[in-house]
Amino acid sequence: MRKLTFVLWLFIFPAVLLAQDAAVLQQIKKEGLENSQVMDIAFHLTEKSGPRLMNSPGFYRAMDYSVKQLKEWGLDDVKKDEWGDFGKGWELKKFYIAMESPWYKPLIAFPKAWTSGTNGLKTASVILIDPEADSTALVTKYRGKLAGKILAMDKMIEYELDDKSDLVRYSKAELDSMASIQLDKKKSDDSEMTERRKKWIQAWRDARKKAEVLGNLAREEGAVAIISSSPRNHDGTVFVQQGGSHASDAPENFLDIAMALEDYNMIVRLVRANEPVKLGLEVASKFYTDQEKGYNVVGEITGTDKKLKDEVVMIGGHLDSWQGSVGATDNAAGAAVMMEAMRILKKLNIKPKRTIRIGLWGGEEQGIYGSRGYVSKTFADRKDMKLKPAHEKFDVYFNLDNGTGRINGIYLQENVAAHNILKKWLAPFEDLGATTITPGNTGGTDHLSFDSVGLPGFQFIQDEVEYNSRTHHSNMDSYDHLVEADLKQAATVIAGLIYQAAISDQKVPRKELPKAQNSEW
Repeated sequence: MRKLTFVLWLFIFPAVLLAQDAAVLQQIKKEGLENSQVMDIAFHLTEKSGPRLMNSPGFYRAMDYSVKQLKEWGLDDVKKDEWGDFGKGWELKKFYIAMESPWYKPLIAFPKAWTSGTNGLKTASVILIDPEADSTALVTKYRGKLAGKILAMDKMIEYELDDKSDLVRYSKAELDSMASIQLDKKKSDDSEMTERRKKWIQAWRDARKKAEVLGNLAREEGAVAIISSSPRNHDGTVFVQQGGSHASDAPENFLDIAMALEDYNMIVRLVRANEPVKLGLEVASKFYTDQEKGYNVVGEITGTDKKLKDEVVMIGGHLDSWQGSVGATDNAAGAAVMMEAMRILKKLNIKPKRTIRIGLWGGEEQGIYGSRGYVSKTFADRKDMKLKPAHEKFDVYFNLDNGTGRINGIYLQENVAAHNILKKWLAPFEDLGATTITPGNTGGTDHLSFDSVGLPGFQFIQDEVEYNSRTHHSNMDSYDHLVEADLKQAATVIAGLIYQAAISDQKVPRKELPKAQNSEW
């Protein structure tokens, strides 16, 4: 009888566990969708903290809030974690710009990060610079002509009417196409993309060198500022990043201002027509050199299984932003979702077998510095691929950094061996629209730090919403562009995924260990 009972238990026990897991997943859905705090978290990271440019006061306010909140929820080992040298912080303190002659008009513009100020209100004439002149010709042609001037390239920015909606969501056909990508063809496409990227990088470097030469000449001669624009800067939206280096030993960078193309083109047309244009300009900015190290925020829910508690399931998103607004979709959305996922698990008193860790990264916008520094000191440095003990214990990393849009699925980063287990973990969330697994790659964010040293690192497939059309790195990246329902869905899906990963009998399969590398990405 005892033997029969034992045999029956062998069949019943797995079913009991499955029922328990299903019940927990339902609790996760209920907590994530009905009792969400994700918008309040996002509010604290954005409007309460301000712009979170790396090593700026706003970044530190967001770090302080994140550490305090994670501790209050009961996470373990919550801390600001140093990852290496970054450099100077920067903050805009005051900004005014308007056309004062031939008539008055406020202008839509924003200063680029890590550039200097004007030392008070200035009124200056605009001089047009030949865009075709190389570095040598620039110096020859404009030496002695730039003192007290505001510089603009003598080039019109074409405005293209667009009948497409700013709001973009994936269609079923598009998601089906992503899921059916053939890797051999994808590798060929990637090779072509690599060549295009090389050409783009070289063109960017040439343009940067030319800008440095012009900036140095302008500074030497006592010019006031440079204004610039691009085809994307229209309808009130200005995309703005940095105009100078944050390095500790970098010289003061010449004032560079991104402007809406409608205002920029007006100025160019007037000057071309021999109509003198004068701008009123005042910029006050502050460089911060008291803390030049870089930091992330990390914390965890400690595993409870004696054999598996040292293995780590990890989620993350970058905490820093650009300065044009409060970085709501890039990437307070991702950071808030990941914090909310951890809150859900703590609220439900989840006891995972493996440790579940969160990383809120610094310095992503300048080159995924924070996550790369963390991975290098914790698991392996991609430059030499000498594996640390924690590398073998690591399970999987999930990243969120493509705006406010809901999760449709996961990019495999060509880790096809992980397809089945990730598909299984997504299955309970099919009713929320998270169904697609694509073998293809996506880049430009922190999962690459893990993938580059052979650890399973994945980014989610998200609806674009207004990310590329309106908010990404722009003055419109504000709290009001967050979509509450999408963020609730994302936090719920991620909480469910990491719960399943943390109790699974197996770790996520890995790709072949990569060779040492020293590329930018």
